[in-house]
Amino acid sequence: MELSKPGMVAQFACDMRALVALSLLVLSAASQADVFVRDDIITSPVPNLFSVCHGNGCLNLRQVSLTPDQWQELRGVFNPMARDAEEERERLRQAIALMEKYVGEVTATWNDKGGTFNGGEGQMDCIDESINTTLYLTMFQNYGLMRAHRIQDRATRGWFIGGWPHTTAVIVETSFSGESAERRLWAVDSWFLDNGELPFIVPLEKWESGWWPDRAKVASE
Repeated sequence: MELSKPGMVAQFACDMRALVALSLLVLSAASQADVFVRDDIITSPVPNLFSVCHGNGCLNLRQVSLTPDQWQELRGVFNPMARDAEEERERLRQAIALMEKYVGEVTATWNDKGGTFNGGEGQMDCIDESINTTLYLTMFQNYGLMRAHRIQDRATRGWFIGGWPHTTAVIVETSFSGESAERRLWAVDSWFLDNGELPFIVPLEKWESGWWPDRAKVASE
């Protein structure tokens, strides 16, 4: 796929209603670990039952399960264990892309295009993408597949002051024992890409500064 320029706001802006709702929830429930846009999302996902958002702002929610063969293939992405955090991040990119392909087959989100307004049925915005990615990462963590990172609260940039709001999943780098290493935070962002493509994992501070993927790099991947 080909990305539009950042200035073409209408093509890539996230769903404003969902972001306003999210901001209100954050203000009213700051003590929670993460704040999702609806309370029927399964926050402790397992392979045979997890939630998938789509339709922009998680308007549509589907409870999905993986087949035993799919779960086995997914586990195989992490076998043998990554030698370091950098290698594990690459494994996470592959696993998230695989999850999107599996999910796309049963939720009709296989046609999801990068951005918010580029597709039709099954289209996702950054709220959908960040929630889904967070749930996938949570599953990987809970089943011991993600060992050099831990899931964190999602992050939002912009808030209409520094640009249009945009939300991403976040992980923190740790040691393989689960103890904190340098505690570098990473944005895990699949919103820029079509369904099943490898998501971007970039330093969160870079993402928060307004990072935008290189169009040539996206085309080559």
